[in-house]
Amino acid sequence: MCEANVLSTHQAENNRLVPPGTRLYNSPAIDNLRLSVNQNPSAPVTAPAFQADNKVIPLAELTEWRTNIRDQGLNLVVTNGCFDLLHAGHVRYLETARNLGDALLVGLNGDESVCSLKGKGRPINPEMDRAIVLASLGCVTAVSIFPEIRADGFLGIAAPDQYVKGGDYTVETLDKNERQVVEEAGGQIVILSFVPGKSTTATLKRIEAARTEA
Repeated sequence: MCEANVLSTHQAENNRLVPPGTRLYNSPAIDNLRLSVNQNPSAPVTAPAFQADNKVIPLAELTEWRTNIRDQGLNLVVTNGCFDLLHAGHVRYLETARNLGDALLVGLNGDESVCSLKGKGRPINPEMDRAIVLASLGCVTAVSIFPEIRADGFLGIAAPDQYVKGGDYTVETLDKNERQVVEEAGGQIVILSFVPGKSTTATLKRIEAARTEA
């Protein structure tokens, strides 16, 4: 078994479906807050409370969540990855992906699969911590953790209208099973470029360099 260098994995206590009609990226609550400030600038302002835990969807509940999204007529964009140390490149990539549709679901590789993909000592952060950080982003509608190295099982449940991948992929070099699942469900595959110089590996190298110089 591959042992990841992580802290203890937290269990989500309040994983709930995003209520039908909720648009977390362009939230009515935010619009109401702006309206309230404009109407009465001197009044005390209470910011809307968003709980990232509510945006982490257990894999067992993802089918129901997907049905709710479909019933609302929303175009679902899906991407996936490890997202170990979130950086500006990740954020720009996720925002670009979100702007392709109405809702963004992020499939997150679990700890064991990250260790298998990235090697000993990874992930740095345990899966639930990574999920909460992603879920706190306004552009992310929901996050779901899947245990496998490849995402075809997750994609079969998520049934994306658009499946977004980043980096040097082409449609032809994408994992054939992932491609097949998406295309058979009628989804479109979109390839986005990563932001040059922004990566978890580069961040870790800078941290190690700074530690050596100290």
